[in-house]
Amino acid sequence: MLRAALCIAAILALGNVAQAQQGPQGPMAPPPEHRVARTIGTRPEAEAPPSLPPEEIIRRFSQKEDEFLAERSRHTARKSIRLQELGADGKVSGEFFRVTETVPGSDGRLVSKTIENPQSTLQHAFLAPEDLAALDHIPAFPLTTSQLSKYEVKFIGSEQVDEIDCYIFQVKPKMLELTRGLFDGIIWVDAKYLEVVKTYGKWVTERGDAPILAQYPFALFETYRENVDGKYWFPNYSRSEDTVHLKDQDMNVRLIIKWSDFKPLPAVPPAAVQPAAAQTPAAPAKPQ
Repeated sequence: MLRAALCIAAILALGNVAQAQQGPQGPMAPPPEHRVARTIGTRPEAEAPPSLPPEEIIRRFSQKEDEFLAERSRHTARKSIRLQELGADGKVSGEFFRVTETVPGSDGRLVSKTIENPQSTLQHAFLAPEDLAALDHIPAFPLTTSQLSKYEVKFIGSEQVDEIDCYIFQVKPKMLELTRGLFDGIIWVDAKYLEVVKTYGKWVTERGDAPILAQYPFALFETYRENVDGKYWFPNYSRSEDTVHLKDQDMNVRLIIKWSDFKPLPAVPPAAVQPAAAQTPAAPAKPQ
């Protein structure tokens, strides 16, 4: 009963977020193969006391977001994108599927490499290169310390995400911007280590909701994170469902993004120290 009540409270706290969508009215249940779990015994920090003020929890998890953002750029990963068109019977009628992997480029930065040729049986639309690029630029860590001042963050309760006890916070922008989307939704924070493990919400601007793809109305995303190396929480599963209004029918669509095989970049060996070159004595100055 408590879990159900808190879920309802979290959904209501979104205000008109769900009402603005034609798709599912609230957080979607995780798929059977997904599980949020922490490696036990990998962090030395003491458990946060239950009476810790919400302001302190917010300060700590935003600092962790800084850490995760920095470390994510030091890890490679495999990523799959699956876009599905659903028929009136709820079954998949068309699908796009693509798998990429991030690898170090020649300049040391991570670049995306396609490892499986894209496959598509979509009947009504397609994913253009700019759509795929847009999916690569969804902010994974919206509540870093540099962004926190843009939001009102309010503690609204507690709940378990799988076996992890979590605090629930409502996040709303203080002021909308014209071109930059800001997060509006709910986050779940690990009550022991004060780290974000799940998010549910959308990106909004002064013009309204900011769908990620131009030809699909995906705005609400539910994203789970995976504990990597016993230290970092990286997004590993994100999905959104909505309805596309065609000329003669409405079509349900689903977007699923998965990240896996996180691996730290190999350490760069220090450059060999070269002996200092013998310096040529400076020529004496000419007399004036």
